[in-house]
Amino acid sequence: MDTPADLRFKNDEPRIHPTAELKGCRLGRHVAIGERVVLREVTVGDYSYFERHAEAIYTTIGKFCSIAANTRINALEHPMERLTTHKVSYRPNEYFRYLGVDSDFRERRRAKPVTVGNDVWIGHGAVIMPGVTIGNGAVIGANSVVTRDVGPFEVFAGVPARRLKMRFPAEIVARIEALAWWDWPAERLFEAIPDMQRLPIEAFLDRWS
Repeated sequence: MDTPADLRFKNDEPRIHPTAELKGCRLGRHVAIGERVVLREVTVGDYSYFERHAEAIYTTIGKFCSIAANTRINALEHPMERLTTHKVSYRPNEYFRYLGVDSDFRERRRAKPVTVGNDVWIGHGAVIMPGVTIGNGAVIGANSVVTRDVGPFEVFAGVPARRLKMRFPAEIVARIEALAWWDWPAERLFEAIPDMQRLPIEAFLDRWS
């Protein structure tokens, strides 16, 4: 006899809008991919979501990440050292027969992946440049251009983006990192959510650590 379904939990299959374009991607549980999102060789962790018109390539996204509309993760690099920066030199196949994609240039792009930790919020219209790592719990302001690494729980904004502040004091950050709540099973997460909603951060950590 089959075990009855636990009615607390919804179907955990990824939800992909029919207009989204994905190639070579891996999606975790409860992932949501919005309207006209374009992803190429991207891994997306459990519960993370992309809002409409976002793009990413050669990127690893952690769990519980909130990625707003019109964001660009691992923005395309052009070969400035060549005669032309135009894609005619690295994707001539779009214009001519018998000339293929420049595989060396593609591997150069793959060699500069972006890594995004868990519980990261990337605001509307933000651009993350190649090779950047963003730590757990970080926040990227709307329309920012991130050209360097962002540490855990740092708030970055601007063009180019710079650190504005920390989300929490260092001792709280250390306790959250140690808690690693993003790795909890669904049963524990379900029980903790009411406390997430009502308890101050220190009280939550005291109860759940």
